[in-house]
Amino acid sequence: MNGTMAASSNRIMLGPLVAAIDQGTSSTRFLVFNAKTAELLSHHQVEIKQSFPKEGWVEEDPKEILQSVYECMDRTCEKLTQLNIDISNIKAIGVTNQRETTLVWDKETGEPLYNAIVWLDLRTQSTVERLINKTPGRNKNHLKHKTGLPISTYFSAVKLRWLMDNVEKVHEAVLSHRAMFGTVDSWLIWCLTGGKKGGVHCTDVTNASRTMLFNIHTMDWDPELCKYFDIPMEILPKVRSSSEIYGLMKSGPLTGVPISGCLGDQSAALVGQMCFKDGQAKNTYGTGCFLLKNVGTKPVMSDHGLLTTIAYKLGRDKPACYALEGSVAIAGAVVRWLKDNLGIIQTSTELEELAADVGTSYGCYFVPAFSGLYAPYWEPSARGIICGLTQFTNRSHLAFAALEAVCFQTREILDAMNQDSGIHLSQLQVDGGMTSNRLLMQLQADILCIPVVKPSMPETTALGAAMAAGAAEGVSVWSLNPEDLTEVTSEKFEPQINPEESELRYARWKKAVQRAMNWETTEPVNNGNEETSIFSSVPLGFYILGSMFMLIGAKYIAGQCESE
Repeated sequence: MNGTMAASSNRIMLGPLVAAIDQGTSSTRFLVFNAKTAELLSHHQVEIKQSFPKEGWVEEDPKEILQSVYECMDRTCEKLTQLNIDISNIKAIGVTNQRETTLVWDKETGEPLYNAIVWLDLRTQSTVERLINKTPGRNKNHLKHKTGLPISTYFSAVKLRWLMDNVEKVHEAVLSHRAMFGTVDSWLIWCLTGGKKGGVHCTDVTNASRTMLFNIHTMDWDPELCKYFDIPMEILPKVRSSSEIYGLMKSGPLTGVPISGCLGDQSAALVGQMCFKDGQAKNTYGTGCFLLKNVGTKPVMSDHGLLTTIAYKLGRDKPACYALEGSVAIAGAVVRWLKDNLGIIQTSTELEELAADVGTSYGCYFVPAFSGLYAPYWEPSARGIICGLTQFTNRSHLAFAALEAVCFQTREILDAMNQDSGIHLSQLQVDGGMTSNRLLMQLQADILCIPVVKPSMPETTALGAAMAAGAAEGVSVWSLNPEDLTEVTSEKFEPQINPEESELRYARWKKAVQRAMNWETTEPVNNGNEETSIFSSVPLGFYILGSMFMLIGAKYIAGQCESE
């Protein structure tokens, strides 16, 4: 008894703590912050395995995702205890997640009915083409007035439609009213709050706004959109604000702690970067690259290929704020590709060293359109391309070109954002795993011709989720009043090349992008019902037949000459 009292008296008293589950595309993390100072006290990270069953398919195991969350929670709590920090001071948990990734599970057994289809996945390209072909004027923006989004492989509705059409277990569960649909946040909250024994089936407005089933004006699921994709509304989670108590943890060391914050990862980073004012923006460099700009309480529709999305709604009775978003599919994923597929680097830090060795791509340009091109093109038929190669090009130049590709893609979406708003950003706030690459940050400043500002505490996505959880009604341990927010210390990268050189390199990049376009299509060349044939083109048919006759004639003449 005396030993227990001594141990408890030695514990460091820090006041209220708030935790965040950060479930990303490549890893899961659990982080604990001091609610008064925003200081990160401890965290744990577990890698997530991705599988690629077919070309263009990207999947993850929902059970592995859930298990990784429990593991990260347990390990972090152990680390806190070793630091003499009392885990009973954790007053709330926030969830932030990879968006659009689509899951369906059985509410009676709690079992997933298929792997999670990841946001990058391209299997729905034929579905998207079919949907666009049946819209008036073949317009990919046919639903944009309600959703803020183009019809694209990126969003959840087409992934859910594919599951219902192609996976018998999903089809049967929908018919027998046992199916539940959700993005990763919904799956985690449902499981953590009890699962099949009373788990809460919900999502927040930021995640819902990435499905193509959510009306960003009415702030709820839209019956017409659900009818368009032929998806029953009963399988959808209840839409809640980003900051309220959804339910309580039902197991593990944090049993009884409320889950009270939920934001899609890019919205969480916007909150974590304190971008609460109209016009403030941030760019996150993760698996993809996402530039979000707060546009206030009225949605702004883009004329330049950007998405209109929900930034956050920090309380049931608080107004929703909207954002313009530029989404790039491949950023950090290009590093993984160079490491795992080509084997030219062993670690991500090696990429920076290789690129720094040469300090130039030597005219080599790399467009990593592995999943088509997202903003501002929305071109699913584009594919990756490396051009401008010479005998002099080596792996260091390719490493440099890969880093430049991330920066050029950011420049494209920043240009689109400036055109849409008419107000040019004077600097860019950045976060995410790739910001530890100092060469990348300097290249970004050079290519944008504006300063790049990186916070000294890079975990802004998890911080945003923790802030939303701690500020929720019934928790109220984190104040979001501007005067109470902790000032973030940061590092600034200033442009170091002249604008003329920057523009020349950017113009060449744009040329390379055009080479990557219209590479892949699942539709036949003709849109009729007849079988596509090389002879369906009359000039091409004559050319091929003529070539065949000439070949036969040449062989005949050669035979005659030999016989003589």
